[in-house]
Amino acid sequence: MRSPRVDLELDGLEVSFDHTAVAAPRITDLLPIYRDLLGGRHLGGGGDNRIAGYRTLQLTYANGGKVELMEPLAGSTFFDSFFELTRGRGGVHHLNFHVDDLSAAVARLTARGYRLHGLNRADARWQEVFLHPKEAHGVLIQLAQPGPREPGDLRPSLEDVLAGRGRYGNGIPSS
Repeated sequence: MRSPRVDLELDGLEVSFDHTAVAAPRITDLLPIYRDLLGGRHLGGGGDNRIAGYRTLQLTYANGGKVELMEPLAGSTFFDSFFELTRGRGGVHHLNFHVDDLSAAVARLTARGYRLHGLNRADARWQEVFLHPKEAHGVLIQLAQPGPREPGDLRPSLEDVLAGRGRYGNGIPSS
């Protein structure tokens, strides 16, 4: 059964909530809560964004909900201001919504005067843009248009991701 469409600000575009992202200095600090205590399961996948400087993986839950766990790569400044705001502990980093047409979403939001940043169309598998937190009551909102996956796409294990062998992994284990 499909979830109801959300048409409020995006005028008929298909919009669906996908996940909440939580960042900490180390993904291993998050696993005791989100995996062990709350029962999240890693279904494979995850890796490094070497350009931005972070590692990520997702856990899923019995009801289909997902939490993305994130950590900075060694030497990265990607989360510096976020960790400064959270006194080094981390926390909820962003909410992710999937849209069926990123170009149309960007056009509609900018026409309404919303400030967007981080438009990235470099990877056909994942195109994204962010709605600035000042536009969303302090919450960073990611709008993404997922693309097609290859049939043989590798789904690295949790151990592989943490060892730096996930998608685009840098080979350096999480600390």
